[in-house]
Amino acid sequence: MAIITAPFEIVKTGINNAFVSKEPWQIVTITTSTVLLSVWLYEFIFQEESVMERTKKTFFKLAKLVPSIRLKIDSEMESVRKSLYKDVEERGKALHYITTLPEKGFSKEAIVKLTDENLGLSDYDWAQGKVSGTVYYMSSEINSLITDIYSKSAYTNPLHLDIFPGICKMEAEVVHMTANAFHGGANACGTMTSGGTESILMACKAFRDFAREEKGIKKPEMVLPKTAHSAFDKAAQYFKIKAIYVPVDPVTTQVDINAMEKAISWNTIMLVGSAPNFPYGTMDDIAAISDLGLKYNIPVHVDSCLGGFLTAFMPDAGFPVPICDFRLPGVMSISADTHKYGFTPKGSSVVLYREPKYRHHQYTITTDWPGGVYGSPTVGGSRAGGSIAVCWAVLLRFGKEGYIRATREIIHTSRYIEKGLRSMKGIFVFGQPATSVIAIGSNDFDIYRLSSALLKLGWNLNNLQYPSAIHLAVTYLHTKGGVADQFLSDVKNSLAIILEKPEKRVEGKLAIYGVAQEIPDRSIVRDITRLFLDSMYYIPNNKENKNDNTQ
Repeated sequence: MAIITAPFEIVKTGINNAFVSKEPWQIVTITTSTVLLSVWLYEFIFQEESVMERTKKTFFKLAKLVPSIRLKIDSEMESVRKSLYKDVEERGKALHYITTLPEKGFSKEAIVKLTDENLGLSDYDWAQGKVSGTVYYMSSEINSLITDIYSKSAYTNPLHLDIFPGICKMEAEVVHMTANAFHGGANACGTMTSGGTESILMACKAFRDFAREEKGIKKPEMVLPKTAHSAFDKAAQYFKIKAIYVPVDPVTTQVDINAMEKAISWNTIMLVGSAPNFPYGTMDDIAAISDLGLKYNIPVHVDSCLGGFLTAFMPDAGFPVPICDFRLPGVMSISADTHKYGFTPKGSSVVLYREPKYRHHQYTITTDWPGGVYGSPTVGGSRAGGSIAVCWAVLLRFGKEGYIRATREIIHTSRYIEKGLRSMKGIFVFGQPATSVIAIGSNDFDIYRLSSALLKLGWNLNNLQYPSAIHLAVTYLHTKGGVADQFLSDVKNSLAIILEKPEKRVEGKLAIYGVAQEIPDRSIVRDITRLFLDSMYYIPNNKENKNDNTQ
């Protein structure tokens, strides 16, 4: 016992000797200051960001206070802003902008004409499969169906169940058809949303509130691959959830399961896996993540927004795919976009849960509002019943047979393009694409040069970073005769030119994209992104801008 208590006695004696000559007010002051300093140090060290990250941010923040540096940054930002705004001016130089309500309403013919002009501003022939993803299906027959159904349901709103019960019935049917496609059991449930981002937001909110009420977790964390969709970061910002990012294997680009397990804590409210992920189109080991969820009693969310309406039908289409749905017992929720490979118009997605107890926590309910008891299932209060109706109609029009047929053609085309790309010198394919996304990089030249070359040939691909890469999301439009071969031919011919001078750097707008990765102060990249978003709402200050009162 003496051995154990000796250190304590030494410390106690030392403290008593240090304070023996102090007055009471000095002892209180020193004690209070020590406690406050200890709390400050604890919070400084154990924040969400590492000490190194905060030190780096502080350094760049102070550097910006130096007049010469601030002047240089402001000058560069102004240059970027002018470049972005100039692009807007060039695209719309043949048109005028309407900035105030016309005195008299336009005629139908005038509005249709203006609509055609506005929709004609794009330089890309997306209807011929020249873009990555974006538009996943198009046919005159489906367009006619959508037009007819939307015209009947444009002013409906599921918020008013008593007035539009049919729209609510349609939504419920969409949810259950989707849940069945993902092998949901008798208790599977969910809601429709406006898109994949909202579906992910809703799942994060549901598990945050469930963990708070059922487990008492007040500082929620979610563990997810660094390749998970940025919507999870948005959810983290919106709902004050700490995002714990886990590295992926550099070869397979799948999440490191061991690292994921090590990242789990008492505050973990959910684990996330992608099936597939957006950057590389590869699928995380959902079965292994499901096992982790069961082991630690943590819900697993599978993000199938991008390829869910492919993975659900791939086995029947003759393309085996790892199980990534409710057949895995640890999977408690799935997000899947009907407006991607479900081929419905933009503005619809589905978030699913294994059982209602999770969906209950997705709801937002206000009980004491003077306007009455208010409850809404998703972010929006009022929702577009027309979007629900056309989604429902397209699902019914395709049916299981139609989706299997479309999936077979899309996956076949994807495999064909992947095989062609793997045979080309100077580039490589990331991992093993699970569905329709094929990402390529290069160890020999700046891959953005290939993106730039293809851009000049009319192809619009997605640019990735960390590391630099580009990807093509194959859609039904790419299955048209000759499209895949034309793409492979254009890539091959572009590579032949690029490899003549592989050391050359990319030029033009993509150079900015490449340089952005090398900027250590990410706040500058954030500010550039803000300027880009600003340009979406920019109207040139042109004397020709006027109101057209054409009748």
